[in-house]
Amino acid sequence: MTTFKPLEIADISIITQMMQNFYAIDNYPMDVEVAKTLFQEFISNEHLGKSWLIYSENEIVGYIILTFIFSFEYGGKIAFVDELFIKETARGKGFGKEAIQFIQSEVSKLSLKLLYLEVEPHNENAQKLYLAHDFELHNRKLMKYKVTK
Repeated sequence: MTTFKPLEIADISIITQMMQNFYAIDNYPMDVEVAKTLFQEFISNEHLGKSWLIYSENEIVGYIILTFIFSFEYGGKIAFVDELFIKETARGKGFGKEAIQFIQSEVSKLSLKLLYLEVEPHNENAQKLYLAHDFELHNRKLMKYKVTK
């Protein structure tokens, strides 16, 4: 049985370890100490979003992070599925599907109007998963401006 446990301060080391594995897939840089500090802030401020550890029986198989945004275009609070990670040993067993279904069930509870997510072009399995659960390709391009110190 799959369960979703809200992330707590005591779980920060666990999730940052998985996050390192997730970021390593695409060689994204990650500062573990910065991530731990960010999780302290994130968990302490419910207006920033929600995160859950994904359990199968008593084993952690992944995590999901949802961040909140306010949109006039969509009429209120929307969310970004910032990260969805399933451990390599747990992939292909339906946990990603269950995670998406769980998040979709949370939409009304959290009064969300829309979910956004991004997926790497090479991650065809994830793309198929999202499309199979009523996500659509967006007709806009995601752009970013990064503040440098």
